[in-house]
Amino acid sequence: MRIKTYWIALLIVSFVLLVNLGITYAKQKQAEATSARLRLSADLQQNPGENEPAYDLWGRTISQKEAEELLKTPQGRAMLSGQNGAVKIDQALIDLGKKAFYEETFGNEVFITDIMGAFNGPLTLANVRKAIGELNGEGTTNLQVELAKTVTIGGKTFKKGTKVDTGLDVPKGWNQVLGMPLKQSEGTWKAGISCAACHATVDRDTRQIIEGAPNADLNAGLFIAMGTNSAAYFTHTDIESLQKYMNNLDRTVETSDGKKAPLPDPKALEDAVDANALKWPKGNFDSTIDMKSNPAQIPDSFTMGDFPYGWSGHAMAGPFKGLSTFNNNVHAQNSDSLLQSEVSRELFGIDKEVYIGTLLQNAANPKYRYSPSEGIKPSEFFAKVDPTPGTPGVNQVILPPSFPKATLIAPDGLIVSSPKTMVNEQNNAMSAWQNKLVPPKPPITADAATLEIGRDVFQRASCIKCHAGDFYTNNRIVPAPEIGTDPSRAQALKATEKIWGEPTIYSPDTPVPVPPNAKVLKVPTDMLDPEQINLAFAKGNSSGGYKTPSLIGLYWTAPYLHDGGVMVGPDAKKQLGYPGTLAKGIQPDPANSLRALMDKKLREKVIVANRSANLQQVHVQGIGHEFWVDETTGFTPQEQDALIKYLLLLK
Repeated sequence: MRIKTYWIALLIVSFVLLVNLGITYAKQKQAEATSARLRLSADLQQNPGENEPAYDLWGRTISQKEAEELLKTPQGRAMLSGQNGAVKIDQALIDLGKKAFYEETFGNEVFITDIMGAFNGPLTLANVRKAIGELNGEGTTNLQVELAKTVTIGGKTFKKGTKVDTGLDVPKGWNQVLGMPLKQSEGTWKAGISCAACHATVDRDTRQIIEGAPNADLNAGLFIAMGTNSAAYFTHTDIESLQKYMNNLDRTVETSDGKKAPLPDPKALEDAVDANALKWPKGNFDSTIDMKSNPAQIPDSFTMGDFPYGWSGHAMAGPFKGLSTFNNNVHAQNSDSLLQSEVSRELFGIDKEVYIGTLLQNAANPKYRYSPSEGIKPSEFFAKVDPTPGTPGVNQVILPPSFPKATLIAPDGLIVSSPKTMVNEQNNAMSAWQNKLVPPKPPITADAATLEIGRDVFQRASCIKCHAGDFYTNNRIVPAPEIGTDPSRAQALKATEKIWGEPTIYSPDTPVPVPPNAKVLKVPTDMLDPEQINLAFAKGNSSGGYKTPSLIGLYWTAPYLHDGGVMVGPDAKKQLGYPGTLAKGIQPDPANSLRALMDKKLREKVIVANRSANLQQVHVQGIGHEFWVDETTGFTPQEQDALIKYLLLLK
């Protein structure tokens, strides 16, 4: 009876959504065309010249001019072939990259909708549609959605009818959420997440898209907490062990070695994950699976020259200097926890069967819901309903030759690739497109004299020691104790050394599904510094570290530091830290937030504000990077002001 009721309800919701989508489809297409013309996005350099990139060869950029010469010889043609690992950068690849960035979910709507139940609780797709309709085409940077029922999470009650801040962006003229494609499957609508949900945003004034700027108020923690099976995300939170939740010894599964083991109590685990995820600041997401809650700030996608990628710099090998590896992480790990089932014992100390059973025992869709009473192993149950048989999880992935090992090109052990594409093609395409994004010109000005003073302070304060070159980065990873920021995130990938392997991948001209005897390539890593690798993955006795980020686009990327803890609103006296800004729906002011980064007294106030909200529990404090440019180091307020304007206008 429960299953019948579930499907009737889904049928009704699906019908309503289908009608709404049908009515607005033509308007949507017209609005998209208008948005494309008016979009306040990064300028794309569309006219290839002789210095424009024509190929990427394991991170080495081959210009048009160089490629023309190489293609004249057999040796050069072999060098630039897919069989050698070369990726041709042409308009078709860039167009595919943009399309994938906006639309590609790699099937994660199954995990997000059917398993995690993101829209099966107080947040519903019907109410999301209702909220969009109430915008009357004006767009928003923070879609406020009415709750469909009353729930209590982490000791806080959210009442039915209350509108909550989701941080979801809707561009002007659109009738759907940016980066949240809807797909119809199995008689209902399902919502997935593409890269654009996090790594693009809507301008608050024009309501047009800013491509590459992070969605600074995306309320990811709220989405997880309000899902009916948020326990499926337990590895991203402070669940150090499942043992404390195993209260019912009658609910057992057969483990991989033929023994019996209990599953955790679903409600107790759900409550713990909900309470923890609800603490995540807006604009932050925990993209690592170390069973610790250390949500980091969503990074921008102004990626050119900003390698290595990821806050710890772990994405350093492979095409586009590791950018494709970084893009892969989003869907090979973050949007489908089932993908780690083959290495759950090594990474988490949890047997594969217990792990799968834990993720599926409270799945939103009964099709994917596992019960020990079924009398079969969780893996056997999942095999019957798996939409992507032959690979772990529900997302569209391929098994690289090194699977299930973690490697420099696939720290997650897998490569996302959709059927009928080439291996890693979509990741490479997004890399090529992202590398052409340039931040929009900030809506601020400064005269030449001020900028000259700022540049002089930048040098005298030794900022240039780390932030040098065309992209204002030395492309190095700094040990966590040296930079002084919260160290938790720097240690997040340490467990991968238990399953470490040599980086190999199929050649980029290999079709998906991968055919037998496909060409296997060894990923070049000789150019990489072993100590930098140790820092990125906290190998051995390494403390782990954080990469030196580029300073391009600072106006669009507040708040600052990897934990996003340094933020101040337009009122620098009252709007301090997360509690005084994003928690109240107030956007961080770039200039004031930069001032807090370099002014000791102001930073101390920000840290106090963050700790007043107990954000240290999720490792968000705003500590570290104590390179002061203030009166304590001999700089005047005027010099500090000049430096701030200089930094905000870097290009």
